[in-house]
Amino acid sequence: MSTHRSLNERLHKRRPRASSLHRIETDKGHHLTGPFMVQTPLGSNTPESCDSPVSSDSFNMIKPKGGLVADLLNARWVVNPVSSFKLLMIPVLLYINWELLAPYVAPGLPNPVAPLLFISYPIPDSSPDDPRYGKGYLDLAFLAFHIVFYSFVRQFVTTAICRPIARYFGIKKQGKLDRFGEQGYALLYFAVMGAWGYRIMGQLPTWWYRTEYFWIDYPHWQMKPELKRYFLMQASYWCQQFIVLALRLEKPRKDYNELIAHHFVTLWLVGWGYLTNLTLIGHAIYMSMDIPDAFLAFSKLLNYMGFHKLKVGSLAVFLVVWSYFRHWLNLVILWSIWFEFDLIDESNRVWAPKTGAWLTWWMKYQIVFPISLLQLLNIFWYYLILRIAIRSLRDVKVDDVRSDDEDGGDDDNDDDTEDAKED
Repeated sequence: MSTHRSLNERLHKRRPRASSLHRIETDKGHHLTGPFMVQTPLGSNTPESCDSPVSSDSFNMIKPKGGLVADLLNARWVVNPVSSFKLLMIPVLLYINWELLAPYVAPGLPNPVAPLLFISYPIPDSSPDDPRYGKGYLDLAFLAFHIVFYSFVRQFVTTAICRPIARYFGIKKQGKLDRFGEQGYALLYFAVMGAWGYRIMGQLPTWWYRTEYFWIDYPHWQMKPELKRYFLMQASYWCQQFIVLALRLEKPRKDYNELIAHHFVTLWLVGWGYLTNLTLIGHAIYMSMDIPDAFLAFSKLLNYMGFHKLKVGSLAVFLVVWSYFRHWLNLVILWSIWFEFDLIDESNRVWAPKTGAWLTWWMKYQIVFPISLLQLLNIFWYYLILRIAIRSLRDVKVDDVRSDDEDGGDDDNDDDTEDAKED
């Protein structure tokens, strides 16, 4: 009994010695470091448990509690695929109804539901072969519909597609099933949007970060339809992600504050970029974020599936991609803001929203500030990534013998127990 008490006293005394950085690196709930920790061998007989950063309730919403109206009132439609699908179908059916009946009832009257499904504000005098679109309040309708769209797609991909794949690879624990689904959805989204952004950049004068064209011919308010659709789809995705976090509709991660800061800065850039007609630089920033995130999600999935040696190779590729896109290209963009801002014609370096010109002299600092905040967050994550890479090269094992309850226990206790063993 005295031995047990002595051990407990030593554990409590040692607890404050653990650094906050060490706790981040050994935290299975951290969005970056957790998925790279060595996983329990596939196929092991481990009891299902859930210490997932995502509440399991969000994945068990096939039967809505209280119906659609209740889910609308408490915002559960964001994580309930049934409710989000019903919400999606309402405007789709109304749109089809109007298209079928309007020619007989109100010929020539535009479909009032169209702004929810399609981009608005075509510029009448633009060429039919190369049309251009402006922006306006109806863009908010498109944004709202696609927030619901992403809510449905996210839950459908994580449960109907990723979960069976995870089980096929022998993943059994509820927590890992949830996290595997998150990363599967992230891989799908960022791979698609990264490829789409690459395709669009090929149509723009800013092709491969020719930064002078961020400013030449500003304001860039006449957008190619594909660029406008891309920008609004990106905005919808980040709004949906922010709603889930801000309303705590899922169990918050331990790095909740980091993610909130990242999403807030991203939405700041999205909103201001679109409002002030900085769509070309906004598109370039999106692409520099999406492509490395696809590689990150792929590396995490390999680790969950137990391909630890393959994960190391993927992590090395990811490290190169992340360094180039998230740091080098972001620094190139910051350099352009600081040194090429004056390429804007002097007549448009004014605060004149009616003409689409918003970039008076002080806006230069307003653009630099959020991108610099994003770079600081990236540097912090980059430091963690480098430590993960070093640890992976040093400790890579195909067959790892970890505790079977790695998703269900208290991480702090595990760390302290190891400290006690060293004593």
